[in-house]
Amino acid sequence: MRRKIKKILVANRGEIALRIIRTARVMGIATVAVYSEADARCKHVDAADEAIPIGAAEAAKSYLDITAILAAAKKSGADAIHPGYGFLSERAEFAQACAAAGIGFIGPSPEAMAAMGDKIGARKIAERCDVPIVPGIETADTGAAQRFAAKAGYPIVVKAAAGGGGRGMRVVAESAALDAAIAAAGREAMAAFGDGRLYIEKYLDHPRHIEIQILGDEHGSVIAMGERECSIQRRHQKIIEESPAPGLSDKMRAKMADAAIRIARAARYTGAGTIEFLAAGGEFYFLEANARIQVEHPLTEIRFGCDLVREQIRIAAGEPVSTPEQPRGAAIECRINAEEPEHNFRPAMGTVLRLNIPAGPGVRFDSHLASGAEVTAHYDNLLGKLICWGADREEARLRMAAALEEFILLGVANNASYLRDIVVSKPFQEAHLSTNFIDEFFAQWRPGATEINAALIAAALASGGVFGNAGAENPPASPSPKRASESPWSTMPGFELLRMRR
Repeated sequence: MRRKIKKILVANRGEIALRIIRTARVMGIATVAVYSEADARCKHVDAADEAIPIGAAEAAKSYLDITAILAAAKKSGADAIHPGYGFLSERAEFAQACAAAGIGFIGPSPEAMAAMGDKIGARKIAERCDVPIVPGIETADTGAAQRFAAKAGYPIVVKAAAGGGGRGMRVVAESAALDAAIAAAGREAMAAFGDGRLYIEKYLDHPRHIEIQILGDEHGSVIAMGERECSIQRRHQKIIEESPAPGLSDKMRAKMADAAIRIARAARYTGAGTIEFLAAGGEFYFLEANARIQVEHPLTEIRFGCDLVREQIRIAAGEPVSTPEQPRGAAIECRINAEEPEHNFRPAMGTVLRLNIPAGPGVRFDSHLASGAEVTAHYDNLLGKLICWGADREEARLRMAAALEEFILLGVANNASYLRDIVVSKPFQEAHLSTNFIDEFFAQWRPGATEINAALIAAALASGGVFGNAGAENPPASPSPKRASESPWSTMPGFELLRMRR
């Protein structure tokens, strides 16, 4: 049955909230933003037609508070809620609460979400569909885990059963480390997802992580829209993704897409989601399902000429899935995170003092960043996603390298130069991809002069420097960190120390 959606409340923040608001505006749908005390000045708040505060900075007291979000929806008169990704996006109880309140949920049904969003339930569906799975068991009992590991062999991986994104995940190489890994993973799973259940499975050596984008509607149609290669990960967090997956045979691609469709149909899945696989030794194994839109969804959009958020909204309104265009070219996405590479990539905080966003044909930057924006420690450290398209992978790679050179962010430590070094490296150029890529090729990476320059410039700006005002609209020309020693910025305090370091 088709339903009219007139106003959407976006139950999220930052980049993805802004992304959803922009699509809704194009569709002529009013939007409502919600925000915590820490996000009162966040860009998505100004972008929406209305904005409602929902609580304290802590996610548990705001973006994870189902009661507060539903109250905001009722207050605003929103007839649908889009959860984005993260936070409540894969919580079946949230989808159920929306249904009970008479508010549409832009995503799968509570039943499909419970089946697909839970690692254990999704594995059972995959087994029923005769899709190969990696051996594993659900348990938080160390005795049962030890027995499984003795049979399967180390290494094994401990995962949060109810979530993703690498949270609540530990790779265990030996028996002596298992108890501590289970305890730590359980605590992290409970903190991140409110669910401490764990799943333990055999850890595959040098696999590739490949996901299939799916769309399903309530009329029974399910389509697969290509695959995304997500193998380059640091601490189980994706940092670079691309589409199509390099070197994947057409036969393997077709088999994975067919498996994804069978799993989605078995779960009666509606909306956007992904079915994820590990590929190794010419075979593939079901890994998990994500019952939501993914961070890396722009890769599919840029290749298929579509808007996946628009499709989510259309499907939630009872419309059938659109027929996609034929994919063209290749696309690469780099996740720019707030973190300090020189301090083992620990999360960073700060104020955006200077921001230069790359542009040009085939370049897209999805972000909520703006000059003066505050980056706090309360939420995920994703600052933005840089996506580059090319007629083939090499053109996309070269365009990404150039875009990362052009990207400048001062005031918040970030991983842009790290990503650039990966993209220009020979292993990446030659597509030697696996989930071990970082350990194999970038374990010894250290920040270079570019990062030191940027840190010094940011420190000078923050303290007033030679300009006396961090918010000055007209700083000297050529503020690029990589050319700092050759520009007027070199008159700032601390650059003599920089020259000595060189």
